[in-house]
Amino acid sequence: MLNNMLSTRVQTIKPSGIRKFFDIAATMDDVISLGVGEPDFPTPTIVREAGVRSMTEKGTRYTSNSGLLELRQAISAYLERRFEVGYHPEDQILITVGGSEAVDLALRAVVNPGDEILVPEPTYVSYAALAIMAGGVPVAVPTYEKDDFRLTAEAIKPLITDRTKAIIFCYPNNPTGAVMEKEDLVAIAEVLRQHEILVISDEIYAELVYGVEHTSIASLPGMYERTVLVSGFSKAFSMTGWRLGYACGPKELIAAMRKIHQYGIMSAPTMSQWAALEALERGMPEVEKMRVEYDQRRQFIVQGFRAMGLSCFEPRGAFYCFPRISDLGMSSDDFCTALLEAEKVAVVPGSAFGDSGEGFVRVSYAYSIDSIKQALERIDRFIQKAAGESGKWKETRKLS
Repeated sequence: MLNNMLSTRVQTIKPSGIRKFFDIAATMDDVISLGVGEPDFPTPTIVREAGVRSMTEKGTRYTSNSGLLELRQAISAYLERRFEVGYHPEDQILITVGGSEAVDLALRAVVNPGDEILVPEPTYVSYAALAIMAGGVPVAVPTYEKDDFRLTAEAIKPLITDRTKAIIFCYPNNPTGAVMEKEDLVAIAEVLRQHEILVISDEIYAELVYGVEHTSIASLPGMYERTVLVSGFSKAFSMTGWRLGYACGPKELIAAMRKIHQYGIMSAPTMSQWAALEALERGMPEVEKMRVEYDQRRQFIVQGFRAMGLSCFEPRGAFYCFPRISDLGMSSDDFCTALLEAEKVAVVPGSAFGDSGEGFVRVSYAYSIDSIKQALERIDRFIQKAAGESGKWKETRKLS
């Protein structure tokens, strides 16, 4: 009977491909998991202390629906300083429970049944599901390894219809680690300005870039008024469990999002907000230390995959790499299942991030060098055996 009572819309959504392998790995011993995008660094001490201190000095009551004004003011100053895009704290910034809630609110605030949402792939697993739950129709926009997984204006143009309402993208990208440089975004902005299309720009990894500068599409001419900038504290500040994000955009849209937030959430966790304020005011040096360490891990893991004979695009942001495993003659799901069973290493199949991710796997380097080194040794052993059995590779490359 209960199956008949469940929403048809919800039943069409697949469970997260990330959680599947994480949950299986949790039941096994001696597993090295490089599957979940969660920093292994503790939240900076000053941030944790601010959260604890807030409970006695600031209290534990609700904040306003929009969030602490002090935090919104700090976010406004931070975005202006770092990315040259400014928002009024009073009516253009909304504090949310993680960045995913911000994306959800933006979609529910604008989508009417049947509206189409462009979703560049490979993409974070939540976007298409959230579009469906808002009543929209996700439309995949493939990106390719040959283009460094960058979104192009040419890929968008043929997919725009009179039903296209919005486009969601995340750069630096999860799962590929791709970045969009300013010239890439300028070309895309030129296309989007010709249509009434909202941009939901998830910039949660903006601080984690290597050798490039992050540009927000909201900073480009004509894009500020049609962009919702989404970000948060989980990744750069290693605050995943604090569950705090934010959305910035035109005041009319933020007001609509706040209305949904009022009824569904009320306000984001008070202690987390005070901790986040400390993070913005005093925590940036800790972010830089983590970024330097991620960069070292990034170079180590890419070299490791290439040494064992896998093609591996060089990520320029976030903390993921996306090696290609299609030459082994296995699907990405089969590869990840067999690797977990044979060598107890958990990674995520590229297919979890859309059809464009098939043939690849996502590997997080938000783990220690020692864990990465052990995982690479196990993966090397696994693929050399698999390659030998398939007859595809004639030479075994050893890790350097």
